[in-house]
Amino acid sequence: MTSPRPSLDATQLGAYFALIEASSLLKHAVEQQLREAGDLSYVQFQLLATLGDSPAGSQRMTDLADGVVYSRSGLTYQAQTLEKRDLVTRTPSSDDERSTTVTITDEGRAVLARVFPGHIAVLDDLLFAPLSRSDVETLADILARARDHMRQTPPRSAAPRRSKKPAGTTDQAR
Repeated sequence: MTSPRPSLDATQLGAYFALIEASSLLKHAVEQQLREAGDLSYVQFQLLATLGDSPAGSQRMTDLADGVVYSRSGLTYQAQTLEKRDLVTRTPSSDDERSTTVTITDEGRAVLARVFPGHIAVLDDLLFAPLSRSDVETLADILARARDHMRQTPPRSAAPRRSKKPAGTTDQAR
């Protein structure tokens, strides 16, 4: 005998599919605008925007990976790509020699300034145009609660790295 599968009701399923579809449509339009205006991927834009918003214009790579919910290795590749374009610099962290700090450059800020007007226009047109101010406030509240709930489980980039144990050893032997 099999146990019954958990299920979603029609309203929950509809909300889920609407969220995924709206998110996909918006992300596609935003990515297209970012490519055309600044030759940036969405993750690269997130990286630059996050750095541009931080008081010092710098953050540790691990903190950036957690914030943009991206793998450490993937973010390293994106940061290398941005560094080759002189949009960021990477240096060893002053407070932890194992960490790398990423800092936005003046050129990185210039690219952000170039892409932001079109980025805002896409958001206004696709996301906010059909919504009232009250709708936007409700949406912001709902999404913030859902995000905060999901963030209670640390992102993969924040999970401790598995140690590489020599063959035949156990945790007790270490």
